Amino acid sequence: MKDEQPPEGMMTSPLPSRGMELVEPLRDLAAWTARFQHAPIPVLRDTADSLEAFRANEDNTDANSIGEMISGDPLMTLKVLAYESGHRGRRVVTSAETVTSALVMMGISPFFRAFGPQPIVEDWLAHRPEALAGLQGVLQRAHRGADFALAFAIHRVDPDAAVIHAATLLHEFAELLLWCHAPALALRIQRAQAADPELRSNVAQREVLHIELADLQRSLTSAWRLPALIADVAAEAQPAGHTSARIVSLGARLARHATHGWDNPAIPDDVAEIAALLNLSPAAALALVSGI
Repeated sequence: MKDEQPPEGMMTSPLPSRGMELVEPLRDLAAWTARFQHAPIPVLRDTADSLEAFRANEDNTDANSIGEMISGDPLMTLKVLAYESGHRGRRVVTSAETVTSALVMMGISPFFRAFGPQPIVEDWLAHRPEALAGLQGVLQRAHRGADFALAFAIHRVDPDAAVIHAATLLHEFAELLLWCHAPALALRIQRAQAADPELRSNVAQREVLHIELADLQRSLTSAWRLPALIADVAAEAQPAGHTSARIVSLGARLARHATHGWDNPAIPDDVAEIAALLNLSPAAALALVSGI
């Protein structure tokens, strides 16, 4: 892979000025895509600190160690996969589907040159504690969905379990970016839904943002040329037999429905679909997911 400078947003970046935050919606999906495609992405403090520890011991660091650390952070995972795709050598026709495979393709030294000390999301949103809490809620849901999906893949002895975990972790990355770069708008959506529990997410998003986050996710997935499984799930294109995409969708859906407990009326339908996927009884499937 060529040793190039990363595009805007991949290197370290100072904390944003208050004027950088979006407080009004952009005009259309193309404008939202362009804004987020080139915006810096902050990462979790633990990720930034661990990255510097690895950097100090680069000669004894390998792709698996760094990849395992980064795979716990959807924001850093997104940065690495987007960067690898944009800097892939001309002879490389397949994309990296996990952070570890991206690091193998990049090489450790080029990775550290491309990714200097990272902006930290806890500092980035320190002036907006409500927004930080909102982002942390999405992160928690992303991890729970990835845990569900990984458990389903392991139950099926799926060789792509790691890819499925990574794709599920990024299932709602557009919402994470919204909390980072337009926290006031994200809070307006959150408050509208809190005031009206029957208000659907996509309706609230259109009212506040003039777009739906699912459309923004699809657009960014295409712009960054993210891995095929992420693209398939974002496009809701799940051909017959595409079990991996189904697992990702089920894991993410169950995590969303179970955010506030197991009494959501949508959960029985989720459990029934999981039971069919895993060849379990509904009772066994419920026992499996409630134990994760």
